[in-house]
Amino acid sequence: MAKAIMIQGAGSNVGKSMLVAGLARAYLRRGLSVAPFKPQNMSNNAAVTEDGGEIGRAQALQARAAGRAAHTDMNPVLLKPESEIGAQVIVQGKRFATLKARDYAKAKPQLLAPALESFHRLAASADLVLIEGAGSPAEINLRAGDIANMGFAEAAGVPVVLIGDIDRGGVIAQIVGTKAVLPPEDAARIKAFAINKFRGDVRLFDEGLIATADMSGWEALGVVPWFEQSWRLPAEDVMDIASRKGGACKIVVPRLARIANFDDLDPLAAEANVSIDIIEAGRPLPLDADLVLIPGSKSTIADLAHFRAQGWDIDLAAIIRRGGHVLGICGGYQMLGREIIDADGIEGPPSRVAGLGHLDIVTEMKPEKRLALTQARDMASGAALAGYEIHIGTTTGPDCARAWLEIGGEDSARSEGAANASGRVKGCYLHGLFASDAFRAGYLATLGARATLDYETGVEEVLDALAEHLETHLDLDRLLALAEEV
Repeated sequence: MAKAIMIQGAGSNVGKSMLVAGLARAYLRRGLSVAPFKPQNMSNNAAVTEDGGEIGRAQALQARAAGRAAHTDMNPVLLKPESEIGAQVIVQGKRFATLKARDYAKAKPQLLAPALESFHRLAASADLVLIEGAGSPAEINLRAGDIANMGFAEAAGVPVVLIGDIDRGGVIAQIVGTKAVLPPEDAARIKAFAINKFRGDVRLFDEGLIATADMSGWEALGVVPWFEQSWRLPAEDVMDIASRKGGACKIVVPRLARIANFDDLDPLAAEANVSIDIIEAGRPLPLDADLVLIPGSKSTIADLAHFRAQGWDIDLAAIIRRGGHVLGICGGYQMLGREIIDADGIEGPPSRVAGLGHLDIVTEMKPEKRLALTQARDMASGAALAGYEIHIGTTTGPDCARAWLEIGGEDSARSEGAANASGRVKGCYLHGLFASDAFRAGYLATLGARATLDYETGVEEVLDALAEHLETHLDLDRLLALAEEV
């Protein structure tokens, strides 16, 4: 029978996702069958699963750490924000509804059943299920109908370990304050705590650790120092997107308001000869960019308006005139065309919107979403690559005759993407293409840069290093002993 334990945070972005990934790899190395699980996640950075659905990318990374294929049961409820007040709700990998926050609060109770169903299916195939919470259980205003933290822990009958983030300061108050505001029955479910992201000599926090344990009444599992290689793992949270100073090849990325599936940046950021410059709203796109990479978007039309509001359309035109390259992926690809037609009002009121006009293509939004794990070939180099598609809309037009990818095998091959006459402006729907070392090397060569990275091997090495890091600084024997049968 499987055991399970839930990792909750004393706040958002305390490092829960990375800790669960590291724990999954550590217990896998100990010979256990491990499954990651997050009942409710909020992210526009989704992964496509082998069973044809989508989950948060963090759970896909955790699945990899656990030596498993990503499955929709690992994240049965995924919220994908589309506006300031509403989100698309994905249940067990498929679209359930688009709801405003107030309406989602009313819908939450009916989502507990599928979350528990997915959890128990996973537990049937594992020795240990590592459950990740969302946000913080201290948000007691969200406790009624909760499926993300204590509501799920109670329904599933699992113990909890609470994580505090010392890097943002006030970690003792984070832990002790959580105990103070929780209902007694929820506080009793927390068995231990750990401190994450310590910089410097961890012995300096010895007295703080004792004080936190005394005031909370919870057991201390350890203090985890800052993991320096964390940036080399695929990021899920938009808060984790950062510029990365490297070599002379300058790749500029406008940070869209509804940026989605930005894992395309990870392999490029890891290359020593590449610098990634994330351009925040209010900053111009640098004219010396070798490549402007326009990433995916959860709301293409709204992000196109945001793009123009920053004056980035003017900057982009100037960069192209100066000989710079442009690559649009998914939503970024759609923006580069002549027009986006949303006759059914999928992204808002029915509309026809002029695109940036750098590709002679037109996109029509359609209600059906394409979700697929994809094998492809770069037509120019012949390099094989693997990626995924996750989009609505179909794109056609004269520049599609200059498609630069071939998707599928010999019997079912189809062309993908578009390019302008010079070949310096391109777009496609395929995410994840830069994870292919051969393709990435060929593409960077067109920008005058040399690729040196074995990306997939590098991710595996970092996961192993993270597991060793946690073995050193956390009491993993005790954490495992705290897990309970489900």
